[in-house]
Amino acid sequence: MKDNKHKIILFCIGFIVIMAAWLIINAEKLSLLRLLWTVLLITLSYLVAVFDINKKQIPNELIIIMITIWLILIVPLIIYDMDSGISVLTDSLLGVLIGGGIFMLVYIVSRKGLGGGDVKFMAAAGLYLGFTGTIPAILYGTVLAAITGLVLLICKKIGRKDTIPLAPFLFVGILITVFSN
Repeated sequence: MKDNKHKIILFCIGFIVIMAAWLIINAEKLSLLRLLWTVLLITLSYLVAVFDINKKQIPNELIIIMITIWLILIVPLIIYDMDSGISVLTDSLLGVLIGGGIFMLVYIVSRKGLGGGDVKFMAAAGLYLGFTGTIPAILYGTVLAAITGLVLLICKKIGRKDTIPLAPFLFVGILITVFSN
């Protein structure tokens, strides 16, 4: 138990350092709304990853919070600048369809080999990432998860029927996508 607390503390410190560095580098390049959305996406995705690591479950409340915050931020944008707001809304809805759709398909085909929380998480993350950010985040995250799973299998740390939480890898995929833009 104590070892788990140390891992979470180190993960938190690393997260804060990464966020601070990213903010310093990108504060002048991004609009206030994009900066706010990115910080919220990374922060909420981090919480999802921590829950998935500790409980192997993603709370619906976090997904609802992600969606609610996005809605709270998009409404004024649509009111203030309708053309820009509709463009962002369209891109975000495509991100939801891509993220949620791909994961829902995998969920159905794999007979629940993928968790329902992962489907909801990628749909919600798609709101923030949009069409162009959702696909790379999924690819980075799932490739990292597959490589990690293979290494753990080869090292006999897990068996073929064991599962590993996917959200931490999706979180890293989101980070790579956000930081590479």
